[in-house]
Amino acid sequence: MPDGAPTGAVPGLDALAPRGRRVLVRVDLNVPLDGGRVTDDLRLEASLPTIQRLRDAGGRLVLMSHLGRPGGQVVEELRLAPVAERLAELAGAPVAAARDVVGDDARAKAGALDDGDVLLLENLRFEPGEEADDDGFVDALAAFGDVYVNDAFGAAHRAHASVVGVPARFEQAVAGELLAGELRALGRLLEDPPRPFCAVLGGAKVSDKLGVIDNLLERVDRLLIGGAMCFTFLRARGLAVGDSRVETDRLGDVRRLLDAAEHGGVELLLPADVVVADEFSPRAAARTAPAGEIPDGTMGLDVGPDTVARFATAIADAGSVLWNGPMGVFEWDEFRAGTEGVARAVAACAGFTVIGGGDSAAAIRQLKLADQVNHVSTGGGAALEYLEGAELPGIAALRGDGSARR
Repeated sequence: MPDGAPTGAVPGLDALAPRGRRVLVRVDLNVPLDGGRVTDDLRLEASLPTIQRLRDAGGRLVLMSHLGRPGGQVVEELRLAPVAERLAELAGAPVAAARDVVGDDARAKAGALDDGDVLLLENLRFEPGEEADDDGFVDALAAFGDVYVNDAFGAAHRAHASVVGVPARFEQAVAGELLAGELRALGRLLEDPPRPFCAVLGGAKVSDKLGVIDNLLERVDRLLIGGAMCFTFLRARGLAVGDSRVETDRLGDVRRLLDAAEHGGVELLLPADVVVADEFSPRAAARTAPAGEIPDGTMGLDVGPDTVARFATAIADAGSVLWNGPMGVFEWDEFRAGTEGVARAVAACAGFTVIGGGDSAAAIRQLKLADQVNHVSTGGGAALEYLEGAELPGIAALRGDGSARR
């Protein structure tokens, strides 16, 4: 894989001498569970290089992560024990699971760690102090480590205790392999992308992507818009979109973006055809219609085959590609072809290819194409904020910037 751009002033694991020391590692193990079974290993697998490197160096690892949205209380279905079990299988080494976050069980198990051992604390969000960045909770967490490592890019945009409060308590607070890799890959797209640079954006809401589009318009050569957000663009051009989802309060913003793309010389491609249905249902009968001539009473739920072909052509010779957001309701068989077609086009591209997390990452993995792209981000929301040009609180904290605790 090509080397990425430098990570700037964020220190990395080379700065640590972990042998015999307790290493408090913020990881992102917020994975989907089904009946106590992990159904997607992406974030677990992505955490392994840091875990293995610290184990090999003799560190005594105390891992901490959140899972779901328990709202500051214990929710049995969101305990991390099944995640610890699966992580141990992937790591080929035991991973102890504490029954609490900073209580007696966690302290006892942390005190029993030897060099190379791994402990996973209970779900951070069982404690209200996590999301509140409470000083008392920060102190309790910090007591578990001698040095701090943030390897949770997916949580780096959250000003939570484990992300911004805890690193401020340590003389050494550094980025893990996963976090550093994310900054290299995404930073390369923002700072020095191989040309032509093609961004493919989809998803449901254009409002979620306005900041990203604003920042990327100064950097990309081609911008391809799919997903439900495309209908706000089509409507802004005065085209008929039937009952498709349109954010009418964003039409002015979209018209401004269309003008900026034209004046900036950015090739902006909207769908030429779409797959429509009479209702929003996985059982709806699908048919194809021209993108600007969607009949009333029908809604677009995927991009059509002509659009996939046009998008694939625009992607094929790109020097770098960013893809964030599905092209349609890819969870439903009838409306999956657009997302699958784009995924295959990105995988076939010989340029530097980055999947921007979220549903795009899920799609590329479902199609078993993840090993054919350069980087699959583990953080959808964090990736979007980073691509908007925002300073993520978790990154600012590693640079020693007090404003991280905003």
